[in-house]
Amino acid sequence: MIIIRTILNTLPEKKREVLQTLLAMVEAPANDNGLLSYGIYTDIGNNNIFNLISEWETRGHMNDHLNSDTFSVLLGTQSLLLKPIEIQILNVSSIEGIEAVYAARKAKG
Repeated sequence: MIIIRTILNTLPEKKREVLQTLLAMVEAPANDNGLLSYGIYTDIGNNNIFNLISEWETRGHMNDHLNSDTFSVLLGTQSLLLKPIEIQILNVSSIEGIEAVYAARKAKG
């Protein structure tokens, strides 16, 4: 699985415009596009910062997204931002669930 975290630090007066753009871009996960999930989050310490988190089945699916018109719209928001867009691409090799939390708590106690 590939996770993309995109951080948008908006100009305060452009926050609403950026949010409207982000909401218009939201795609529902579909079996053929490789998108597993997508979320838009506001930073708890600064509500002018948005974090977009998307999860992709494969790098190929992610690359298709990065070359899409939808992603081009996201890159086009640069003039509405205080800082350049920050993108982090994470390759996930394994995933653990609540069992790992229980095991860690049990090992400590």
